[in-house]
Amino acid sequence: MKNLNILLLLFSAISLSSCEEVIELDLKESKPRLVIDASLIWYLDTSGNNQEIILSKTTGFYEEEINPVTDAEVVVETINGERFIFTHQEQGIYTNTNFNPVFEKDYTLEIIYQDEIYTSSSSFVPASGIDYIAQNSEGGFTREDLEVEVYFTDPVDENNFYLFNFRNISESKISLEIYEDEFTNGNQVSVSYSNEELMENDEIHITMEGISPAFYQYLFILRSQGGNNGGGPFQSQPATVKGNIVNETNPENYPFGYFRLSQADSTTYIVQ
Repeated sequence: MKNLNILLLLFSAISLSSCEEVIELDLKESKPRLVIDASLIWYLDTSGNNQEIILSKTTGFYEEEINPVTDAEVVVETINGERFIFTHQEQGIYTNTNFNPVFEKDYTLEIIYQDEIYTSSSSFVPASGIDYIAQNSEGGFTREDLEVEVYFTDPVDENNFYLFNFRNISESKISLEIYEDEFTNGNQVSVSYSNEELMENDEIHITMEGISPAFYQYLFILRSQGGNNGGGPFQSQPATVKGNIVNETNPENYPFGYFRLSQADSTTYIVQ
C-alpha cells in the first residue's frame, strides 16, 4: 500500500535526482487487502432497484491497473430477512436488479471472500433535492473564473450532511464537495463548482447525496490526507483510513472502503 512514509521517501529521492532520471525504489509490499465500494444510491423519482457493489484488491506502489475481485459472495440483507444477492458481472462489479430501498430500515452487507467474512450495517439517508442551478463569473482565486452554483433547501431542525459530485464530462474531471448544515440549518443554501479551465458549453453532471455523519467524517479525513484531487473517495490514499466494514473472521486483515446508502438527486448543466 502507498503510505505517507513511502511518499516522503520517494519525493526526497526525486528531489536529489536530475529532472530526467526515473527512480524506482525497491519497496516492501504488504499483503493485498480487499477494497469495497458499496455505495447504494437511490435517485429521486426512481425505484432504486438497480444497485452495484465494486470489489478490488490493493496493488503495489508502481502498479496502475485496478485488481478486480471476481469470486466473492455478496449479499445485502434487511432485519426482517429480505436478501438481495449481488452477482458478479465484470471487472469486480456485482449487481442486483431487484433491490428494495426503504427509509428507516437497517441493511447489512455480508461479503465472503477467500474464506473470510466481511460485514457492515447502514440505513438510507434522505436528500432534499436540487432546487435550481445558477452561474456567475466570480469563481476561483482570481474571482474571475466561471462558477456553477447548486441551490438546495436544507430541512429545518435536522442535522444534515451532503456529498456533491461535479463531473465535467467535457474534460473528464471529477470534483467532490462535502457539506454540513451546522450554520445553515433550514435555509436555502448553495454549493459551488469552479476551476480555471471551466469553459462555455462544458457539460457538468451534478449529483447531490444525503450522507451520514460517520461517512462525512470519513470523507473529511480522506480529503485532508489526499486533497480534493478528483480521484474519488476509494482511490489509494497516502495513509491508512479504515471505513465501516469489518473482517469478522480475521480482524487484522481489515478491508478498505465503505458501506453506505444514500438518496440522491442529479441533473446535467451546460455552462453558458
